[in-house]
Amino acid sequence: MDIQQIKYFLILAEELHFWNTSEKVGITQSALSRQIMSLESELNLKLFDRDKRNVSLTAAGQYLKEKWQSELSTLEIVHQQALQIHLGELGTIKIAHPDSISSTIIPEIISKISSAFPQLNMELLQLPYSQEEEALKNYKIDILLSRDLNQSVFLHSKKLSSDNLCLVVPTDHDFKTPEDINSVKLANQKFILTYGGSDSRYDSLLQDIFKHYNIHPSSFISSQFGSTIISLIKKGLGIAILPLSYSHYDPIGLRFIPLPFFSDLYINWRKDDPNIIIKNIMDLI
Repeated sequence: MDIQQIKYFLILAEELHFWNTSEKVGITQSALSRQIMSLESELNLKLFDRDKRNVSLTAAGQYLKEKWQSELSTLEIVHQQALQIHLGELGTIKIAHPDSISSTIIPEIISKISSAFPQLNMELLQLPYSQEEEALKNYKIDILLSRDLNQSVFLHSKKLSSDNLCLVVPTDHDFKTPEDINSVKLANQKFILTYGGSDSRYDSLLQDIFKHYNIHPSSFISSQFGSTIISLIKKGLGIAILPLSYSHYDPIGLRFIPLPFFSDLYINWRKDDPNIIIKNIMDLI
């Protein structure tokens, strides 16, 4: 018994006419008759009462017609969903990203993915730097957007963009332009620092900036999430160095002063991952 035999049966059960049914399904009347007899033989029951003029369903045939119509409809839906999964149009994708692009690149990427694959589910996560690589290698996430270039032999990494780093201060702060920034003035500031870890490229970049201005700031507050730092700056608790993309987050009460330094953004994914969804999204991005 196969799905095609069941389809033949259901059409014949509606038509109750072998010739009409054979025309509808595109096979000969004798071939249709053999398919029905084969189905009856396999089920060990009679599906139709038939003579030279009339065809009617038996009680068992009527029962199977009602059951199979419902189940075949469900099966076809399942098959369609399986096909969409195979084509990478259905399923769930988990994307981790830094807080800094929540109001810029992430909405653009998600909009493109949603337009191309409207039935695809997406989960957006923000992870501490120390957890990013392991989460990607252990299939806890599928795509990683990061300020750090990942050099693992298990992962691909590609640069997407660069972001100007800025000194972020309250609007009533004395720093108004890049010309106001110098080593003496910076040395007297309270810094709210991000923290990724000793091997974080972003943290290394911050150290390059401090060396450039010959300062050694100590932070009484540190956070891994820029949105928290933004709120603390607004409260007058200090200043920070953040990517310019945060100016799209909630700029009211803040001033972003460009510095001669840039932070790169990378997209990372697993090598040789068979998940077609990831390939589709990478092609799109």
